[in-house]
Amino acid sequence: YPSSFLLGEGSGMRLLMIMLKTYFKQALALFRQNCLFSTLYIAGTGLAIAMTVVMALVYYVKLAPVYPEENRANILYLTSASFHSDERKSTLQAGLSYQALQDWVYPLKNVVAVSAQLGNDMEEGGYIQPADRSGDFRPAVKLVDPAFFRIYPLRFLEGHPFTDADLESGIREAVISDDLARRLFGTVEGVVGRSFSLDYVNCRVCGVVRGASYLTSQSYAQVYLPYSTAPNYRKALAAYFPYCGGFSVTFLVKDGAQADALRAEIADVTRRLNLQNREQWQMELWKQPTSHWLSVFQSYPSDASFNPWKTVAYLVVVVLVLLLVPALNLSGLIASRMESRLAEMGVRKSFGAGRRVLLSQVMWENFFLTLAGGLLGLILAWTTVYLSREWIFTLLNDWMVEAPQDANVYVSGEMLFAPAVFGIAFLLCLALNLLSALLPAWMSLRKPIVYSLYEKR
Repeated sequence: YPSSFLLGEGSGMRLLMIMLKTYFKQALALFRQNCLFSTLYIAGTGLAIAMTVVMALVYYVKLAPVYPEENRANILYLTSASFHSDERKSTLQAGLSYQALQDWVYPLKNVVAVSAQLGNDMEEGGYIQPADRSGDFRPAVKLVDPAFFRIYPLRFLEGHPFTDADLESGIREAVISDDLARRLFGTVEGVVGRSFSLDYVNCRVCGVVRGASYLTSQSYAQVYLPYSTAPNYRKALAAYFPYCGGFSVTFLVKDGAQADALRAEIADVTRRLNLQNREQWQMELWKQPTSHWLSVFQSYPSDASFNPWKTVAYLVVVVLVLLLVPALNLSGLIASRMESRLAEMGVRKSFGAGRRVLLSQVMWENFFLTLAGGLLGLILAWTTVYLSREWIFTLLNDWMVEAPQDANVYVSGEMLFAPAVFGIAFLLCLALNLLSALLPAWMSLRKPIVYSLYEKR
């Protein structure tokens, strides 16, 4: 009869727990007997998992729905366009103009929200003059519209976003981050209604938000102002290209179906505009608007040679290399260890232990060591990411961009301790265990009992 029938209901789980406890004790005893092997095994596993988890964390922070970019799965970007004139033999590549926003961007139907952002033209300025005269400093500034706060749900600690009326009138109503509020006023409470000087012009605080991290670059700023506060924001970059300007656009959609409908709608708008103005100019948007995950891997939208599957294949190859190279080294260690345990396995075979039972024991013993290495790898990965957060997230980019001096670069708990990260680490442990231990253990256990017992001599 099966053991579960003899021992009663739930006995299968009890037997499994007893078996795992026994294997854990055996793994601990083997660790004490051969500390060098176990230390090398754990260290090798830890380094392999650390490197892979670091890469996973980098892309998790870039792709996962983390504060305040919690809607990444439903966000699309239109960042640039190309305008060409055969008559003038001229081509400009830039953003969209204010006229383009009014004529066809804001009226689009297949969206939940549309937000325009004006490229920050404060390269020469953008400095705050603190009241305590401690020295001018330059905060991160975004020139946006009120819909920005619908797409990126920044958490307001006090106050509210500026309104459409503020945008129309060009009033300098500012939303600031909590870290900037502490620096300017020493508190985040009672800040609404107070003013600060930006380029010697007063800005009134209308809201204070929990600051984002510089790592969420699409939403990060320390000062959010209406884009109408910028000089000449209505002016196109060239009179003969009326839709060429400095604005980028972010769209929020409900789902993938609406995203496809939005792309089709924008393609139709582009076709009609090009037909109407075929004698003067033509506009090219390529395959925009672009999804968030695609924008992470694609350097610029005009890159016609970009293939997302090549990028995915490259990342898969990198992960395989990070796993296979340590697995081969660990496999050699396990093979030598199994040779020293042949006599033990021969004795157990002679008393009736089957090959499957012995293989299960070896795999579980190595899995406990792999888990210890996985824990070490997680700690190393978290430490590396935290200490190197200012540059490590650009390590896999086409070019590295250094974070601004006063930027708030922090790695939040939801970035580091996400369930997905633990799941990745566990799967890596399982994969390393299978890759490194299965073949040498299987080959060793296939040897005859007589050969194994002879090794006892």
